[in-house]
Amino acid sequence: MWSLSYLKVIDRGRLLSQGLCSNCITRLRNESFVTQIQSASKPPWRVLFFGSDDFALESLKRLHVSRDDSKAEIIDSLEVVTLSRDTPVRKYAEQNRLPLHQWPDVDFNAQFDVGVVVSFGCLIKENVINKMPHGILNVHPSLLPRWRGPAPVFHTILHGDSVTGVTIMQIRPKRFDVGPILQQDLYEIPKNCTADELGATLAVVGSRMLMDTLKHLPERIANRKEQPKEGASFAPKISSRMAWIIWEEHSCDYIDRLFRAIGYRIPLKTMWMGNPIKLLDFVGKCNVLFTAAPYLSAVPGSVHYQKESNILLVRCKDGWVGFKAVMFKKRLSASDFFNGYLHQSVLRKSPSSNTCLFQSYKDTCLPGGQDNNTILQNNTSL
Repeated sequence: MWSLSYLKVIDRGRLLSQGLCSNCITRLRNESFVTQIQSASKPPWRVLFFGSDDFALESLKRLHVSRDDSKAEIIDSLEVVTLSRDTPVRKYAEQNRLPLHQWPDVDFNAQFDVGVVVSFGCLIKENVINKMPHGILNVHPSLLPRWRGPAPVFHTILHGDSVTGVTIMQIRPKRFDVGPILQQDLYEIPKNCTADELGATLAVVGSRMLMDTLKHLPERIANRKEQPKEGASFAPKISSRMAWIIWEEHSCDYIDRLFRAIGYRIPLKTMWMGNPIKLLDFVGKCNVLFTAAPYLSAVPGSVHYQKESNILLVRCKDGWVGFKAVMFKKRLSASDFFNGYLHQSVLRKSPSSNTCLFQSYKDTCLPGGQDNNTILQNNTSL
């Protein structure tokens, strides 16, 4: 069995245009056929794995276990390509003495039947893809074409998707996440799930799907489907700029999604008295009634200390959200921040009218106001 990529490379018209004679072309075809026929047409496969982070590690572990399982008969050999920096995939390969290649210096003296790329972050050139008779498979944590790009899990949570999944596809050169789909499974997102939790779950789901795809690879390739043109969306990298809250524009639900999307990596931030302050230990939307000072409920950024629950309440676009601590010079509990900066004895000494307000830090580059499920289009970057 030979790959479609081989037929693409040995194109008679293109070779003739490059000045090769018909006899030379025939010899090239015959020699290439002999090489291709040596490739496996069914498992077990010789696999070259490309990966870096913890999401990729789950698939690598499952491939490794299968290689050592004589009864599984899916993986014959396994080698690893990773980045130069210290990554989970590199550590695992070194600890388990898997043959290791440092990108982009890959030794192709050994033959491989199929490649597998998971959360690698680098485009793989066409000449590398064509070295694999069955192409290179990708495990992607979204229902492609939704959320193409480097941070699909983050954007799934941020935009409030109720359903996601994992896609096994064949990669193509020059653009990420646009290849034909071999397998796709849906996953219903649990309520209040964080991006960290979702990513860990989808890593396990994806690793199982990968093994199932490899088990039935020729059939899956024969029945592959091109991605639909409709519904494509882009998932750009996480940026620290995304952590800034705009109290006048962000709703309680949006702040909740933002925290569950990036709060485990990047603390949410705001401005207070001209200084940045980090908001920690988010507790969600809070129901608040102000009988003594009702005007507070109408001013976005207003800060109120709720003594009975030891929470700092902050007014946003459509309600109040709570935090149990902040980082201002050092970590302060809600009560510590109140006693040090918001107590009446402190306020009487302050001439500023903004002492009890968190200010929004606005920047034209910030994603402020994306308070809905708008699909981010950026096809030129894909």
